[in-house]
Amino acid sequence: MNFVYLSPHFPPNYHRFCVGLREEGVNVLGLADAPYESLRPELRGALSEYYRVEDMNSYDALVRALGHFTHRHGKLDGIDSHSEHWLETEARLRTDFNMAGLRQDRIGVVQRKSAMKEIYRSAGVRVARGAVVRTLEEARRLVAETGYPVVAKPDVGVGAAATFKIRDDGELSSFFDRKPPVDYIVEEFIQGNIFSFDGLTDRDGNLVFFTSHAFSQGIMETVNEDADLFYHSLREIPADLEDAGRRTARAFDVRGRFFHFEFFRADRDGGIVALEVNLRPPGGLTTDMFNYANDIDIYREWARVVAHNRFTAAWSRPYHVGYVGRKRGKRYVHGPGEILAAFGGLIVHHEEIDSIFRAAIGDYGYLVRSKDLDEVRAAARYIQETA
Repeated sequence: MNFVYLSPHFPPNYHRFCVGLREEGVNVLGLADAPYESLRPELRGALSEYYRVEDMNSYDALVRALGHFTHRHGKLDGIDSHSEHWLETEARLRTDFNMAGLRQDRIGVVQRKSAMKEIYRSAGVRVARGAVVRTLEEARRLVAETGYPVVAKPDVGVGAAATFKIRDDGELSSFFDRKPPVDYIVEEFIQGNIFSFDGLTDRDGNLVFFTSHAFSQGIMETVNEDADLFYHSLREIPADLEDAGRRTARAFDVRGRFFHFEFFRADRDGGIVALEVNLRPPGGLTTDMFNYANDIDIYREWARVVAHNRFTAAWSRPYHVGYVGRKRGKRYVHGPGEILAAFGGLIVHHEEIDSIFRAAIGDYGYLVRSKDLDEVRAAARYIQETA
C-alpha cells in the first residue's frame, strides 16, 4: 500500500501517524517544503521516500511530486495530512489520482458553513438560525428575526478566523464597512457551553472510536479576548450529545476519517445545537489526550484502519484529561516549577506550542489527567491563575 502524507512534520506530534503507518507495513511517502535534514529521526525512519517542494501552495508542484511517486512506487492508494489547511488540496489530488476517500465533488459540504446547516437539518440536528448575507439590508432583515447579538463568520473558513460577535445596529453597520470581500454567514448567537464529539470511523462508516470534550469558552472568545483556553474530556457522554454526533457522522458520510464536531448546549432550553463539522482530528494536543484518557495509541489505530480497516484497541475512557493553555505576556501567579511541584502527579505532558496556534490555544500547554474531574479543574485554575 502506497500512502502519501502531506506535511508530515507539522504539527510536531503528527509524525506519529507516519510511524504508525510504517509499523502496519504501509509504504509511506512524505511530501512537504521542509528540508529533509530538519525532520526528526523517527519521521525519517518511517518514510520510504521524501519529496521536497519549494511551495506547498503550488498545485502543479504537488502533482509533479505525486507523479514521481507513482512512477517510482506504482499506484497511490491514499493521501492525508489531518489538517484543515490542506483538506481541499487533498480532495483534489484524490480526484486527479483516483484515490479512495473524500474527493472534490464532496468537499463543498464540509467547507461551507451554509451547506453544513442543510446537512444537519436533514439529519434532524438543530442549528442556529442564520444565512449568508451579502448586504447590510439583508443582514438587518435577518436580525429582525433573530435579534441581537449575532455572530458573523466567513462561510468558508478555519476556526475562529475573522469571526465577530455583533451586539447592535451600529456594530452591524461597522462590520459591513470593513467586511472582507468573501461570503459571510450571519447567525443568532447561542448562549451556552460548547461540547465536541470527536472520533474515528472505519472505511464502512462505523464509529470505531469516539469521545467528547467540554470547553471553557469558544475559540472566538479565546482569540478575540486573548483568553486562556481550558477544555477536558468526558468519561460519560450525555445521550443527546452522542445521538447528535452519531447522526452527524452518518449524514456527512464520514468514512475512514477522523472527525471533530462541535455543538452548543443552549442555556435557554438545554438543547443540543450544531456549531460546525471538521473532517480531521481536533487540533492542538487533542489526539494525545485521546491516548492519555484511554491508554491507547490512536496514531497506530488510525494506521490500522488505513491499512487493514481494523481498530483493535479496547477503550473505556477511564480518565478525564484536560488541556490547560497559557499565553506569554500574562502575569501568572505560579511559575512552571511551582506547577510541577503542586500537580506533577497529574501532569502527564507539557510542551511549548507553535506560535501559529498561539491565539487559539496559547504558547504553552499542560495535559492533566485524573479519574476525578474536580482534580483536573483545580489544576487548571492553579496553572491559569493570574495576578
